[in-house]
Amino acid sequence: MKYMLLMQFSAKDLDIPKVEEWPIEDVRIHVRYMRDLNAELNASGELVDAQGLAMPETARIVRAGGGAPVVTDGPFPETKEWLAGWWIVDCAPGSDDDGDGGERRAIEIAAKVSAAPGPGGRPLDMPVEVRRIMSEPPVEV
Repeated sequence: MKYMLLMQFSAKDLDIPKVEEWPIEDVRIHVRYMRDLNAELNASGELVDAQGLAMPETARIVRAGGGAPVVTDGPFPETKEWLAGWWIVDCAPGSDDDGDGGERRAIEIAAKVSAAPGPGGRPLDMPVEVRRIMSEPPVEV
């Protein structure tokens, strides 16, 4: 089963400076941790994709606009949280009785993402949303 792990970032909740303000060695340690995690997931066959996103001030919100697209800056300036990146992982359902071994594994991986080191090597403990990717709509649809 495939899961999307959405790495949320909130400077308010984390009480840390923006990444571009971190000491360069802390940035290197953080990036090395993420690369090592991706290599581990790739070696286990669980990694489908992983990407970091540019800062939210580069985002654009697009609406159909009744013909020509309407593009505005986004998110709004008061936004305190934003999507920082994602992983798509493919976790085997497992042979347990309840059949949710894949979700448990996705949660384990999300916890590793959350533990990425920040300034001073302290784990960021950032929230990571885990959502199953639906390959098709439910039968009732």
